[in-house]
Amino acid sequence: MTTYAVRYTYDERADVRDVVRPSHRDYLSGLADQGHLLGSGPWADGDPGALLVFAFPDRAALDEALAADPFAREGLITAVDVREWTLVLGPWAA
Repeated sequence: MTTYAVRYTYDERADVRDVVRPSHRDYLSGLADQGHLLGSGPWADGDPGALLVFAFPDRAALDEALAADPFAREGLITAVDVREWTLVLGPWAA
C-alpha cells in the first residue's frame, strides 16, 4: 500500500458543509473501516479545510475514493493537494 497525505481546501459555504458533513463523515468512516483512511480532521485554526491520510494500492484508487466523497460531489472542495508520503516512524509505519 502507498500512503498519501491529502490536504482539502473548502469553499466558504459553511452552512452547506454543515448539512453534508454527516454523509461526508459516514463515507470517511467506511474508508477507515476498510483500512484506507488512517486519520483525518479539520484544521484547528478554523481555516476551511482538512488533512487526511490514506493508504491505497495506487493513485488511481485514491482519486476514485476522493471523487466519491460527498463534500467533493457537492462541490465543497475548492482545492486538493495530494502528496505521496513515505512513512519512516510511528504507528502507521508498518
